[in-house]
Amino acid sequence: MSDRVTRAGLQVAAELAEFIEEQALPGTDVGADAFWQGLSDLAHEFGPRNAALLAKREDIQGQIDAWHIANRDKPHDHEAYKSFLQEIGYLLPEGDDFEVDTANTDPEIANVPGPQLVVPITNARYALNAANARWGSLYDAFYGTDAMGVLPPKGGYDKGHGARVIARARVFLDESFPIEGLSHADARRYHVQGGALLVDEKLLSDPAKFVGYRGHPKAPDAILLQNNGLHVELVFDRTHVIGAHDQAGLADVRLESAVSAIMDCEDSVACVDAEDKVQAYRNWLGLMRGDLQESFEKGGKQVTRALNADLTYTGPDGGDVSIKGRALLLVRNVGHLMSNPAILLKDGSEIFEGLMDAMVTVLIAKHDLAKTAGNRNSHHGSVYVVKPKMHGPEEVAFADETFDRVEAVLGLPRHTVKLGIMDEERRTTVNLKECIRAAKSRVAFINTGFLDRTGDEIHTSMEAGPFSRKDFIKRKAWIGGYENRNVDIGLECGLSGKAQIGKGMWAMPDMMAAMIETKIEHPKAGANCAWVPSPTAATLHALHYHKVDVFAVQAKLRKGGRRAHVDTVLEVPLATYQKWSKEQITREVENNAQGILGYVVRWVDAGVGCSKVPDINDVGLMEDRATCRISSQHIANWLHHEVISEGEVMEIMKRMAEVVDRQNAGDASYVAMTPGFDGIAFKAACDLVFEGRVQPSGYTEPVLHRRRLELKASA
Repeated sequence: MSDRVTRAGLQVAAELAEFIEEQALPGTDVGADAFWQGLSDLAHEFGPRNAALLAKREDIQGQIDAWHIANRDKPHDHEAYKSFLQEIGYLLPEGDDFEVDTANTDPEIANVPGPQLVVPITNARYALNAANARWGSLYDAFYGTDAMGVLPPKGGYDKGHGARVIARARVFLDESFPIEGLSHADARRYHVQGGALLVDEKLLSDPAKFVGYRGHPKAPDAILLQNNGLHVELVFDRTHVIGAHDQAGLADVRLESAVSAIMDCEDSVACVDAEDKVQAYRNWLGLMRGDLQESFEKGGKQVTRALNADLTYTGPDGGDVSIKGRALLLVRNVGHLMSNPAILLKDGSEIFEGLMDAMVTVLIAKHDLAKTAGNRNSHHGSVYVVKPKMHGPEEVAFADETFDRVEAVLGLPRHTVKLGIMDEERRTTVNLKECIRAAKSRVAFINTGFLDRTGDEIHTSMEAGPFSRKDFIKRKAWIGGYENRNVDIGLECGLSGKAQIGKGMWAMPDMMAAMIETKIEHPKAGANCAWVPSPTAATLHALHYHKVDVFAVQAKLRKGGRRAHVDTVLEVPLATYQKWSKEQITREVENNAQGILGYVVRWVDAGVGCSKVPDINDVGLMEDRATCRISSQHIANWLHHEVISEGEVMEIMKRMAEVVDRQNAGDASYVAMTPGFDGIAFKAACDLVFEGRVQPSGYTEPVLHRRRLELKASA
């Protein structure tokens, strides 16, 4: 740990104090003394309340454990279980109907359904890629992936594959922007006349979908169209390698793709001390000021990446039309659990990291709020903070009060900060309506996250018995009830037109054909945003929002009055058939162990919190702490109920370490776990498994942070 300086009773790591005072504060109207005193008051007044909420989690969990132990050998009595949860304050009574009154949300939150990216804020290149993923080439997305069923042939540009890409893009244009009596495949000329778009002298079936153009109206360089709130740009260039051979000169079809992006300070990063936090905060500052850049080598050349500018077109009436060139950025703070040694309080204890994140990320966002023109993140004067891993309405209310205090210290109008509630813990799921009520003037986002939600499901019901294999957990009724209930309650609470109702991640970035086939279910379910693993995936997922009018779906659901029942959500996905073969048990634990090791070795050794990790079959999967949580809790559950022994698990862990070492053999910086099995990373993975049952809520953070700090200290 670096040297410390004293600020308002806080012992602050010198590098963090320097960043705050020399980079974050200048350009805001907040003085250093006011900032530090405000943070000190927040940490010392809200810290004990934070600790009490965590203690309440543990108390409730202890009571649930005791109930399951007492009733383990009896047939499950659902009504008795439900009554018990009500008695202990886990399942709360639902209040009267209400609607959120969140104000000043930007169109990307309120009115434009579309893909959403989540990226580690500590990686500037990834952050820039995500921000710039507002626009993506459909040609490139089709050509460079398996989206059309096959990958392109290796080598240079393949004309046959390219022709299929162009034909497929024309099909999309015909579906989303049909022309009266003509296919885009046969079009020879696009031009603007009298404020209307003409294609071979024919009008679009819906002329209002024409938004603007760039260049000369008789031969535009670009045509801007809009469907279901999303823009599409047709790029014309007869000197381009594609446009030169196209009868209309169409060189590309660009889609508005990642409408919003979450800059993540939580699950996808490995931030354990001041050094890491400053890196995260500095990149967020660059995004909010608009000056973040990153230089790197690509194809033997030095490339500098910066934020895209907004786009300007001439509208049908001859006036200027400005379209945002980058995604609306949200920032995900950490949850209530973790503390961080970057700042010590008066008693020498670490600051709760969520309180530090709240003050610093909102301070930094003031750089964007101060802008009155040009490229801005929020045109409506809002800051969007996603708050993960909250358990029930009391914890949401605490977050709401935290931001009340932050706004007061930083001189911001109340409710400037908009809150994203991640519905990923069971106590939040079953009390979702009351969670939304607790922050009804801030809520701008709710979502479902299957992996964290399943990790919490296993930990909450750890004593109930052995859980099904992971693939079978997904098939149980509770998951459908969980996904539907999230949308139903969001709509009941008036989120439509004011906030995002989101769905979770597609974890296989190399399997785009499968994503196109299945992820359309998210907008069909009424979700107006869903997570994707890459800018390319965002462009392909955007196709689904052109096919599905999400607001029409939401209106139909709301009119129908569907409400998924809480009883379904409370069904514990235990294994009803436990006569697994030895091979089945071994295979399941191998899958879990390999995933844990593949993720943890990068987290602990390299400080990489999210990456594409090969699974046991060498299929690359996007892994973060949520995937690690479910895998470690699953093995812990089977160990606890003696489905498998500790010795057998350790043997599998060692065998899977050999697999992970082989998968990383091409990485010169990789430190092998074999043959000694005595490295810090391997020990961390074992801790997650063998100590998993006693981890708070089954979270991985305490183990990972402790082991990462151990490695940094040893270095």
